[in-house]
Amino acid sequence: MFLAELFPYADIIFSILMVLYALTVLTVIIVVLSENRNPVKSMAWVLVLVLLPVLGLVIYLIFGRSLKGMSLTSRSHLRELRRMSDFPDAVEHEDVFSDDSRQIISLVNKLVGPHLFVGNGIDVFTAGTDKFEALKRDIREAREYIHVQYFILENDKTGSELIQLLMDKAREGVQVRVLYDYVGSFYMSSRVLKQMRAAGIDVHPFLKLTLTQFAFRVNWRNHRKIVVIDGRVGYLGGMNIADRYVIGDKKWTPWRDTHLRMTGPAVAAMQYSFAIDWDFTTRNLLTSPVIFNEGPHDSHDYVVQMMSSGPTGRWNNISFVFFKAITLAKRCVYIQTPYFLPSDALLKALQSVALAGVDVRLMIPRQSDSAMLRLATGSYIKECLLSGIKIFLYEPTILHAKVLIVDDEFVTTGSTNFDFRSFEHNFEFNTLVYGKEFNQKMKATFEADMGQCTRLTLAQWKKRPLVTKALESIVRLISPIL
Repeated sequence: MFLAELFPYADIIFSILMVLYALTVLTVIIVVLSENRNPVKSMAWVLVLVLLPVLGLVIYLIFGRSLKGMSLTSRSHLRELRRMSDFPDAVEHEDVFSDDSRQIISLVNKLVGPHLFVGNGIDVFTAGTDKFEALKRDIREAREYIHVQYFILENDKTGSELIQLLMDKAREGVQVRVLYDYVGSFYMSSRVLKQMRAAGIDVHPFLKLTLTQFAFRVNWRNHRKIVVIDGRVGYLGGMNIADRYVIGDKKWTPWRDTHLRMTGPAVAAMQYSFAIDWDFTTRNLLTSPVIFNEGPHDSHDYVVQMMSSGPTGRWNNISFVFFKAITLAKRCVYIQTPYFLPSDALLKALQSVALAGVDVRLMIPRQSDSAMLRLATGSYIKECLLSGIKIFLYEPTILHAKVLIVDDEFVTTGSTNFDFRSFEHNFEFNTLVYGKEFNQKMKATFEADMGQCTRLTLAQWKKRPLVTKALESIVRLISPIL
């Protein structure tokens, strides 16, 4: 009554708003159905939109929209970058691999474009101290440019040392470009960013959040960790720029992770990925040359493919490769991941090969840096154990490595976790290495880590508290958006 006296047309305005809201929800439902998603997901979103007025629409805008088909850069820029990168289509080298490897190579070629890089050097780091010492050494030797991209860039001791080194190189005249994820590096000091820019570093956030863009950007994060120096040396893997990988944090000793230093022609693909993200963020096309070493490498000559993946792609690239590699397995599948939230297809792939007698081993941390993700991971463990998948809990600290080893010839590692977010929502970057030597090297590292693990049995797992079991089941319902 009071509102009617205060606003004579309040009832009419309210009715119009309700009609507009209903039409908006109906339109969104039509969009959800027209995208022909997984029926379970589509039905879930329809129920959310119908049963949670206003809130359901907000949740959909943040977590439910699909970016498939969206391009980070123009076709002309993609062609120019591809031309400058000069990716080799080394089909003749495929004959030295098994039929299974040739199938994976063919799949990657279809997903991201034909390429197979031969003659690469790879150094593997499992300790942050070693990785950052090598990275700082290569940065000191830079002469032309340094391209840095990380999900997390922190202004702690490790970050400050690296940032100071980058500023010194920029003052020397080296072109330094830095991309960081806005959400992942949310607490990065604005004062430090100003100092970096003042020193001559071209630094930008990926998908910066503003009040008007929050709902349309917050769910899409750039999780890649890439460094390219003069087109000769590249780094990729799971380590961010933070003390937790070098000196640990208040709760844990240094995190266990895997990172690679690469030399050779494959560095061109790392530069290509960085250039696409740079073009999307700054609208400036990079033309920095890629000049790989023709001389002796730091390690043996490895054959690799490089694969980027993200929510804008037609396919979930890395998820497809994981699925293909797992279903081809005949002897073993070894997985290291900090979070295990598989899609239904990947879970069934692992279960089917385990039931068929393949040695499937999953290594996850005993404790996690995220209570929610630990609970979500726990909801899948019983299903895995029942199918014969061996689960190992890494005890000393947080296990943050992301590695998939299949049989005797295939290994992939990079920034991709074995979870929904990495497969569907994050921009990721992995390398795929083909060859028995590297496979054996990574297996030896995995088996060494097993010495610091406790193997989980079904009997032990069933003894956890009823409250924990209930929480796991509840959190699993929202696992696709965690």
